[in-house]
Amino acid sequence: MTSWVVLGAVVALVALLYALWDRIEHRKVIAAAREQADVASMGEVVPASLHPMIDPGRCIQSGACIRGCVEKQVIGLVEGRAHLINPMACIGHGICETSCPVGAIQLVYGSKSRGVELPRLDGEFQTNQPGIYIVGELSGMGLIRNAVKQGTDAAASIVRGAAGQPPRRGVASAVDALVIGAGPAGIAATLGLMAAKLNVLMIEREKFGGTIMHYPRAKVVMTGALDLPLYGRVRQKTMTKEELVAVWQDIFQKVRPPLVTEELVERLERDDSGMWIVHTTRGARRAANVVLALGMRGAPAKLGVPGEEHPKVAYRLLEPEPFSGKHVLVVGGGNAAVESALSLSDFGQCASVTISYRRDKFARCRADNRRRIDEAIAARKVTFLPNSAVVGVTAGAVSLKTGGGPTELPNDALIVQIGGTPPTQILKSFGVELVTKYGER
Repeated sequence: MTSWVVLGAVVALVALLYALWDRIEHRKVIAAAREQADVASMGEVVPASLHPMIDPGRCIQSGACIRGCVEKQVIGLVEGRAHLINPMACIGHGICETSCPVGAIQLVYGSKSRGVELPRLDGEFQTNQPGIYIVGELSGMGLIRNAVKQGTDAAASIVRGAAGQPPRRGVASAVDALVIGAGPAGIAATLGLMAAKLNVLMIEREKFGGTIMHYPRAKVVMTGALDLPLYGRVRQKTMTKEELVAVWQDIFQKVRPPLVTEELVERLERDDSGMWIVHTTRGARRAANVVLALGMRGAPAKLGVPGEEHPKVAYRLLEPEPFSGKHVLVVGGGNAAVESALSLSDFGQCASVTISYRRDKFARCRADNRRRIDEAIAARKVTFLPNSAVVGVTAGAVSLKTGGGPTELPNDALIVQIGGTPPTQILKSFGVELVTKYGER
């Protein structure tokens, strides 16, 4: 009798646990369908970097891709199959592809109907122009670990000679290689060239470290283990902005790469000796090889409204301290805008923090950012103006068009983060061939 009671209790417990699990999974399916519909309402959204393409005919609903996704809520189960529900949250980790047990996922650029324009590169990251290499975000691949590997591989190609040709070396006043950009890809390329004893110079328009220097304080950065020539292996796979900046500073102190900052590259041309002449805001430099590690930020997009030229308007947030005691408005709904609003909110010393977005939900940012901004709005640490657009800027206020009609906010600082213009035009001016990818590897 006792054994039947025990068995019955076990069966009841298993049934209860299954019911709870099924309820949780059902909620996830509903949430995924809502997310997919919300993103679909914005039209076709295609990230500029690698992202998953799922073959629904091969999907077996294992959920491995969903569990493996680092960003979360990029992929979800909808109508019994895995779907890409928020492509803008994907930054190309690729774990979904390797997690799928039946090979139903491929990482691709663009979609079947909407292409992504990228430079045409060979297997050594060289363009159609001999001696010009492109690495990092500008090549179409995100992630710091990818950038470091590409920079290292491009340097190795320069050292040994690309495509079976003799190595290109500087003549007369030309350096062997000029690296443009001091982010992860540029740093890795420079260290690789230094390790081979080549004459190399790095040019950066801002500061050593690249895009990471513009991230908000305490932003979590997924790096993966990094292998850097002359420096060694960085084993910590997840860091905050400050931790990664500390790594870059340690590299700079120990290796002392040749660096020129506050110098912007404007155009390239080739001279009669086959060297590249790199024209910058400070003059001209000559090099046998040029490594473009520019990133994808390009020129920031502007609002195009009266008063936008006012000094209080900025297009990025470095640190929140200068905004102490100020009424700040952030414009945008992507990761950069949301993270800026959160950084200012966490700082806790602004007179007010408001975020204006042309839609009613933050569908274009990662799941953790969405959760945090929703919490900040609910706690009234950040004021959200959905379905709004700035129409004018004055010294002490900002005028907006909202769903409820025109409104004016007291304002001391305006941070505009609505994207930017990819630097494809400058590549074309260099004679670099571009190719448009339509859902291709």
